[in-house]
Amino acid sequence: MDELKMRQATLEDREQLADLRAVVLYDDLTRLGRYDEIRVRERFRNTFQPEHTQILELEDVLIGCVSLKPGDGEFLLEHFYIDPDHQGRKLGTKVLNILFEQEAVKSRRVTLNVLQGSPAKRLYERFGFTIDHEDEVDVFMSRNPQGVGNFSPN
Repeated sequence: MDELKMRQATLEDREQLADLRAVVLYDDLTRLGRYDEIRVRERFRNTFQPEHTQILELEDVLIGCVSLKPGDGEFLLEHFYIDPDHQGRKLGTKVLNILFEQEAVKSRRVTLNVLQGSPAKRLYERFGFTIDHEDEVDVFMSRNPQGVGNFSPN
């Protein structure tokens, strides 16, 4: 497998990432009756903070992103998108291992939400995330820091 690189996002990445979000979420949002060509991009634009976002690259080509935003004693994991052409290669596992090994993250709770029926939920569960609550569209999950180690696919 090619080496995954992570770099700091910039404002110039915003539109490419908004388009990536639309591609990645298309199937799940369509299944839920919630896909809107404009809103799917606007939601990203309105919450994108490049200072908390990492760009995922293979061979200097943008293939995804992930955001880990600090909050009140915890982190919010959001905008974790990997281009469908690169999914299924354990890249998500690699990214989460990198994020959760950071000293600042090890001792803090991490929260996220994932769309109902999304296969990404299984990845999060392997990393110790549990369901806090859910609604007809989203599943809200969290991971507490104590006793949770890295996940290894082997």
